Formats: sequence, C-alpha cells, structure tokens
Amino acid sequence: MTERIPCIREGCEHMILPATAAKTGGYCMPCKQEMEREAHQRYIEANRRDVNLYEGITDAADVLKIMHAPRTYDPLIRYIPYKYSMEQVYLSLSTEQQLEMKRYAMELIRSEDEDAGKDILLYLVCYHDLPLTAEIPELLEREIVYPAVLFKSASNETRDHLIQQVDNDEENRNHILMMLAYIGDEAVVQQFWQWKQSVPDWASELYVAPDRYTLQAGWELTGDGQRRELFITPSYSLYEAGNSDAEGSESENLDGVPISLLVPSSNHCPWCGSSLISLMNLHVQHPALQSVDWRFPQLDVQTCLVCSSYSVMYMEMDAEGKPIWSKHNVKPDGLDEIDVEEIKADVSGLVRSTLNGSVQRRLFHIASEPRQPFHGSEWAMEPSLSQVGGHPGWVQDADYPACPACSATMKAIGQLDGELIQENGEGVYYMFGCEPCQMTAVSYQQS
Repeated sequence: MTERIPCIREGCEHMILPATAAKTGGYCMPCKQEMEREAHQRYIEANRRDVNLYEGITDAADVLKIMHAPRTYDPLIRYIPYKYSMEQVYLSLSTEQQLEMKRYAMELIRSEDEDAGKDILLYLVCYHDLPLTAEIPELLEREIVYPAVLFKSASNETRDHLIQQVDNDEENRNHILMMLAYIGDEAVVQQFWQWKQSVPDWASELYVAPDRYTLQAGWELTGDGQRRELFITPSYSLYEAGNSDAEGSESENLDGVPISLLVPSSNHCPWCGSSLISLMNLHVQHPALQSVDWRFPQLDVQTCLVCSSYSVMYMEMDAEGKPIWSKHNVKPDGLDEIDVEEIKADVSGLVRSTLNGSVQRRLFHIASEPRQPFHGSEWAMEPSLSQVGGHPGWVQDADYPACPACSATMKAIGQLDGELIQENGEGVYYMFGCEPCQMTAVSYQQS
C-alpha cells in the first residue's frame, strides 16, 4: 500500500498520494482548487472595470432600451446602474416616448425577442394605461395570449372574435377568458352573465366557473348580472420618507403627504399574543378614499402580521370607529403547532434608531398625485407595490374575501409590500373593506 504524505498547506490535515503531490506541488486537490479559485478572484478584482452604458444618454426611451437589452455575463465588467429605477424612467416618459417604446416592443416581438417585447408592453399598459388596440390582432396572430392585461383595450371586433373562439380553442380557453375579463365592457359582462345562467359544456374542463375569471380583472357579476368593481380608485403609492427608490418618478411630487402606517396597537392577537398592527390609518377625506363609504373619520386597518399570514383576519368597528377583533375570525388549523416566536414580525423594525441612541418612528408618505389603477397589478414587474387603491398585485390567484357578516365580496382598498414592513420582508399584505358592514379584512400571499 502506497504511503500517503500530508498536504503542505498550513492548517490542512488531508493526506495525499505522492503522485498527487507531484501534480499539485504538494497540495491536496481541495486546497489546490481553493487556491486556484482565490487566485482567479484576485485576478478579477485587480482587472475588473466599471462600465457605464448610460454615459451621455439623456433620452428616457434610449435609457429603457439599454435596460431591456440582454447582457452577457462577464466577471471582468461591473455595470454601473442607472441613477433611477426602471419604474421611475417609465413614469417619466412623454407621450411620444411611450409610442416610441411601443413601436420598439413590437419590433422586438417580430425579431423573436418575444419576452422583452411583452415586458415593455406590460410596463406601458400598467404605468401609462397605453392602449394596444392596433397591436392586439398581431399579438394574437403570433399566439401571444399572456399577460391578459395587455388585451384590455381590444377593439369590439377582437372582443367578438375572442368570444367565439372560447368555444373551440381548448388550449387557450383559460387565457381567453382572462383576456375577456380584462376587456370587461358591456358585451363581455353580458356574455359572462349568460355563461353563469347557462353553463357551457366546456366549463367542466376549467378549475373554476367561467364567471369567476372576472375576479382576475378586479370585478364580479352582481345578482342581476351587472358589473361590480372590486378595487377602489384612484391609486396612490405609499413609501417610506427618504426612500427615493420608492417615491415614484420625477413626474410626481416626491414630498407626498404624511400617513400613519405600521403603528403597533395596544391590543394583542388573542391567538398568538403578538401586538396588533395598524397597517394603514387614513382620514376618509383623503382623495384616495373618495369612493369609499365609511361612516367614521378614519379608516384604520388593523391585523396580526403573524396570523394573517395563515388566514384572513377580520376587524369590526366599535361605536367610535376603532377596530376591534371580529367574532367571525376563525383560527387556522395547525396554528397551535407553530413556533410563533420564530415567525413573529420584528416590530422593532418599525422604528429607527438615531445617532444619539434615541428611537424615532419610521415616517411614511402617501404620494401627492394618483397613479394608474393597474400600476401595481403585476408584482413580478417589481413596481412599488405599496398603495391605497388600485388593482391588487396578486402574487398568486385573485382572492377577494367574502364579508363574514353579509357574504358580499369585500373590496380591495390597499396593499403593503412585505419589504416595506421589515427588512428582507416577503410577500404582500392585502387590505379589504365591506362598506355596509363597516368591517375590514387583511390577507397575505407570497411566492
């Protein structure tokens, strides 16, 4: 048996064959590989150069084209990020620049870069409500059927074609129903009502009834076949004061207006013992709540950040309009088996320590100007998700809770991004209200 010798690297206890030592200069293979990695990293750090693709570029459309362009990874290049986020640059586009980006997106789609083209169209539709009426027939011809929100400005002719296509296109039926839901005009409402009254044969192949697809677009059918909106408008972004990445774009007043967010309550969750948190407390006279019929001066949405991650949490209003724990809350199965201490939200993260050691509550603002209703509807675009009003940015499927008191579908009144609540926070907390019952609800989704 060949005698082994020790690796010559200090601190290594591996024994190696003499043949291996001859090849590696006396090192074991793990040490040799680690040394090569370290040498390679030193080479990269010594030779890496900064590259600013935006140097001298001032036109917002040109900036976005660079942002969307694919980049080949090169460890020797460190790309300098643009001074504004993609969201901010999109919001700064003039009308002509929006049209230019739309033309550019279609060029990408025609050149087989479908994903980049769809992404650009999605930003334009969600951030600017730019109609794609003229482009939709070509998108359909190229069998582009998703995201469904792209098709909300379809012409009557396209709408009628899609209604006819539903019966025969089994492969795309799911997408077509969502497209029709986003179109959502009177003819579409009548068609969904007909499907509800007389269920088509193909409905058995769906996961949900045809009329439930309307929820994805933010509306539902009433008992008499009318359209009922499920989210309030307008939409106002919410952000932490001093966080320029979340404050919007150059077209907005970045000062905003102070708003009460994430304030711990003196009450505690009867299930897990955590402090209840006021996700949002806003005066009903604020323009963001102009469509909300609330009988009290303040709309205060409270919840338990822990338990609302597992179940919809309801709060009722007392005689003074203050939230109280609802008798309709149902404790989720298995909550008793969860180590609540491990998953409790870090409430201390809701305050900021100052240089002199004192504690100061974090300050939040609501934007001075509204934004498009669908701005935060596509969470995968990584927009500033926190908002009052606007179409929810569902991480999973649309899930509007039913009011436990009257059974009506509750309206979405806002949402908070988990990252706004605590550092490295995940998911989205959704806030709902039932106006007749003066009840709020909070649910949660994450990827």
